Amino acid sequence: MQTKVYVGNLSFDTNEESLKELFSEAGEVVSANIITDKFSGRSKGFGFVEFKTEEGMKAAIEKFNGYSYMDRDLRVDEARPPEKREGGYNRGGNRGGGNRRGGGGGYNRDRY
Repeated sequence: MQTKVYVGNLSFDTNEESLKELFSEAGEVVSANIITDKFSGRSKGFGFVEFKTEEGMKAAIEKFNGYSYMDRDLRVDEARPPEKREGGYNRGGNRGGGNRRGGGGGYNRDRY
């Protein structure tokens, strides 16, 4: 049973407490999380709200999708599970040598 909604187009000034308070108008909120950039800590403009019941989740989608909050029209939809990401650093899946035949070796290696 899914009870979590995605909330997009959030103002960067929105905090988790105000988001939880707003969405509690639709039903009992278990948690509210705003996604932040891992380096700067700044909001990415979206988050997730989890409800105690599926009815609360559906009521939130109905009430708040397109709702104007802090001069932004919210986008609210049922949250989807995260997509599986392949590979590592560059998501290419090839973890060594950058897919070069010679194995890389670095920039301008004959210089020294």
